[in-house]
This record gives sequence, C-alpha cells and structure tokens, in this order.
Amino acid sequence: MSEDTIELSPFGKNVRNQGEMNQRDLSHSADDGILSNNTSGRRQMERKFGSLSILALSVTLLASWESIASGFSPGLRNGGPAALVWGMVLSMTGTMALALSLGEMASICPLAGAQYHWTALLAPPKIRVFTTWMQGWITVFGWQAAVTSICFLVATQIQGLIILNHPEYNPQRWHGTLLMWAVMLFSFSMNVFAVQILPLLQLFGGLMHVVIFIVLVVPLVLLSPRSTAQFVFTDLLNQGGWSSDGVSWCLGMLTVTYCFTGFDGAIHMSEEVRNPARVIPRILIQTIAINGTLAFVFTLVLLFCIGDVSNVLHTSTGFPIIAIFHQTTGSVRATTVMQLTITILGFVSNIAVVASVSRLTWAFARDGGLPYSKFFAKVDGRYQIPFRAVCLVCFTAILLSLINIASTTALSAILALTTSSLFISYLIPIFMMTWKRLRKEPINFGPWTLGRWGLAINIYAIVFGLFTTTFVLFPTEIPVTATNMNYSGPVFLGVTILLVFDWVVRGRGRYAGPLKELILHAGQQDRQ
Repeated sequence: MSEDTIELSPFGKNVRNQGEMNQRDLSHSADDGILSNNTSGRRQMERKFGSLSILALSVTLLASWESIASGFSPGLRNGGPAALVWGMVLSMTGTMALALSLGEMASICPLAGAQYHWTALLAPPKIRVFTTWMQGWITVFGWQAAVTSICFLVATQIQGLIILNHPEYNPQRWHGTLLMWAVMLFSFSMNVFAVQILPLLQLFGGLMHVVIFIVLVVPLVLLSPRSTAQFVFTDLLNQGGWSSDGVSWCLGMLTVTYCFTGFDGAIHMSEEVRNPARVIPRILIQTIAINGTLAFVFTLVLLFCIGDVSNVLHTSTGFPIIAIFHQTTGSVRATTVMQLTITILGFVSNIAVVASVSRLTWAFARDGGLPYSKFFAKVDGRYQIPFRAVCLVCFTAILLSLINIASTTALSAILALTTSSLFISYLIPIFMMTWKRLRKEPINFGPWTLGRWGLAINIYAIVFGLFTTTFVLFPTEIPVTATNMNYSGPVFLGVTILLVFDWVVRGRGRYAGPLKELILHAGQQDRQ
C-alpha cells in the first residue's frame, strides 16, 4: 500500500493504515467535510473529477430534456399541456429545495453513501443503525432500478427506430432484452476500461447535451405547425378516466418530476471529486438550473410543435417524439438521425449512472450492508475503481432485463421503484435535519450552509417530496386492470418486508452502522 492508502472499518472495528491515525486525521477539513482527504474510503480512490467534469457528469446523468423527449406522453394523457408546463415549474422549485437540502448535508459529509451516511449523523441513537440499514438498501434498490430503466428506455428507442425504418418489423420482448444487454455492456466497458478518461468523456457528453438540444430545437421551431398559446398553457386533458381533473393534473405532473429524479448522482461520486464539501453543493444547484431550464424550454417547444395530438400519442413506434420529428421533417432518414442523437445521449447518461450507482453500492458494502460485503468493498488496484461493485450493478441489471422476456408489465413493476425509493431516500435525512433545526439542536455544518433559510427550504422540500411520493403510487388509469395497475406501492411494500426480515435474520447481527468516524461524530453531537 502507498502511504495514502488507508482502511475505514464499520463501527466497532479498528481503523488502520500503515501508521497510527492521529487526531488530525479525523479532524474536520474545510474541503472534505467531516472526514479528511485521507479518510474518505476503505481504499483511497483518485480524486480525478474537477468542478467542470463532475458538473458534466451530473448534467448528462440527469438528462432532463432527453427524459421529457422520451416519455412525455403519460403527462399528455393525464393533465395535458397545462400539467406539463406548470408541473415543470413546480417540479423545478421542489427539486431545487431537495437539492439545496441535500447539498447542505453533502457539505457536512461528502461520502459516496450520501443519504444513509447523513441519517447516521442526524438520527436519534436508538434508531440510527436500523434506519441507516433500511435507507441504504432502499437507496441501492432505487438506483439499481434506475440503471435498468435507462437500459430499457434506450433499447425500446432502438426498436422504435427499427419500426420507423422497417414497418413490417414485429418487435419481440426478447429483442428488447438483448438490446438492454448491449447498452449495459457498453456502459460496463466505459466504466472499467476507459475510467481514466471518464472525466473527459463526461465533459464531451455535457457539451453534446447542450449542442444536440439546440440542433433539435431549431428545426422543430422553424418547420413544425404551431399550436396556440391557449393549448400550451391552459388546456387540460383527462384521458385516464379520473372523475377529478385535479388528480389527473397531479399525475401528469409526475411525468416532468421524473426527469429530475436522480439529481443526487454527483453526490455518490464525492470521494473522487476534488474539494467535495464545497464543490458538490454547487454542482447540485447548477445541475437543476441547467437541466431544468433546458427541459422547460424543450417542453414548450414540443407542445407548440406537436401538431395532431391523437396521431402523436398513437404512433406505431411507441415514442411520440419520433412521430413529431417525422411530422416536422417528412423524412424517415432525418427523423432517424434526430432520434439517434437522443438515443446516443441515453448511452452517455447510462455511463454516468453506472459510475454513480457502483460507488453507492461500494460504499454500502464498505459499511457492511451487503451480503459478502468484504468482497464487494474492494477497490481494484489496477483501475482504481470499485470493479466488483461495477460488475454487481451491471450483472443485476442484466438479470432484471430477463424479466422483460416473460412480461414487460412485471419489469415495469420493478422499475417503478426508482421514483418512490429515491424520493424516500431524500426525505429521511431532510426530515432528520428539520427535526434538529426545530429543536435547535447543535449541528456541525460544513463550509456550505443554507443559513437562516434552512428550515423553510427543508420544510418545502419535505412537502414536495411527500406530495410526489403519494401520487407516484396512484394508477394512471381508471378502472384499474392487471395491465395498467401501478405496482410501485405493492413492490415497495414487498421490498420493505423483505428488508425487515433480512434485518432480523442477518442484518442486526452483522451490520453495526456506517463508518466509525461518522458514529463518533454523531455521538459528539448527541452529547452536546
């Protein structure tokens, strides 16, 4: 080991490096939060990301305008244009409140485990270990579902392009599964064999994120038929069978809320970012600002250029955006090129997502939360990445893709965990922080803090998070059938029951909480 390579053990075990760690090693660093630069991982990974490269990774990972382009049809059916436009405004402000709240905690403790690490710092001692266990698993499940979801989306986009170019093509579910494997293999290869140039690749991806946006918007604005301003800003569609237009509007808003889910991706890369306690909070804000602005503009462009809504929604390709491109250009080739740019950005986004999720998974293994934690907590000496965690994330996505062969509905039920799980992972530490603020308990803030606005922002974040988590459980159509049923609630409940059972059988005897330094720091705060 080099002199900078150290080990951090879960609570209750020794902390060691080549020499004894002195008090300075565990002191608060202005740039690295609670833990100093030399205590940020079981084995130190190179801090290869600067402010610009981690911003590019975060922006391409979230891919908000691309998400709107790929999946705005549910919001058009439920809520209509008004839900998409004004829901975007509400989602931007709500997500910004969540990002500000998490950014403040990232400044205190910029570690890859993020949410469950912050809960370890803020939760009451009696529930600290169990809560971090549950939250760690929920966060990992949510992000794993996100990885699989992106692969599924990119794969079905490719199938949509095949249908456009070859109308006689009969898409099969196993075709989609094989395409998902190809997407995941590409992401795995880039995360392992191109890891040293990953920051450069993400910089290029971030540039393309903006350039392709402009390239697509220009022909849409110049060539498409125009919708009226009344249609875009005030029309409400309720094609889900709901008796209440208000419920339909709220469900439509979830379409644009989904495009902001996963904004915490950069946080899980904290241990490879220079000066993370200062940089990461700014990156979260900039990510929401950039992606939110582009997504809002793209939503307006789509609605003003949508043409015949019925034809767009019932396109044989399965993607209304392909129908809009074809309607605009009148050319299959031009439509193919335009859609391919979005699909390529989906590949780029998945590279960033795999990088982020593998670090989260590695961190949870480092803390003893996973089965065979010691095996998955290793950092590969050659590539300086958590290679085994990368393999685990990619292999799990491949296994989940097999479900698609039997039933797309069953796979969608698993993927529905993304929004509910991630929003719950955001809410738990924010609730803990709010409780401490209300009780005026001492909080050892990092170099970036919300100051006097913290309580108000935390409360708004909680209200928005609870609103979203509630409606994400609703079915999109009435009456409910086996096909249109929203399985996210039952699946989440089932996962929670399994986690509690696993805690009783295995977890409480092996898992002692996150890194010892966090527990010690939390204990000091409790005594204060």
